[in-house]
Amino acid sequence: MIINKLKRINLKATPQRIAIVKFLEGNTSHPSAEDIYNAISKIYPSISFATVYNTLKALHEKGEILELSIDPERKRYDPNVTPHNHFICLLCGKVVDIFNDVNVSLKLPGYEIKSKHVEFHGFCPKCKEKRK
Repeated sequence: MIINKLKRINLKATPQRIAIVKFLEGNTSHPSAEDIYNAISKIYPSISFATVYNTLKALHEKGEILELSIDPERKRYDPNVTPHNHFICLLCGKVVDIFNDVNVSLKLPGYEIKSKHVEFHGFCPKCKEKRK
């Protein structure tokens, strides 16, 4: 399956790229390219950041992962391409997927809306408890 995913996006299935895709599969932490590089470089010390970045870019361009702009410091990546929203903890930065539909009705004359993404900001249960 992983090798097929790489073939679909016209990338050679190198051990490093396979490791990147494996790292992303089912990953709900919404990692940045740096997070992925740091994890993969422990297994493959010779991997370059460019390999990670270019693999992520290709996966995103082919619709295999989402590229999120939820972090002002860096892009984050989500392997779950099913439409969903996110909750971001203001204290620890944890990102949680929200699959409840957020009913937003927006009419912009002359515009065609293709997708929507709603972000919720607040405190996760752990951080909420810390703040008490």
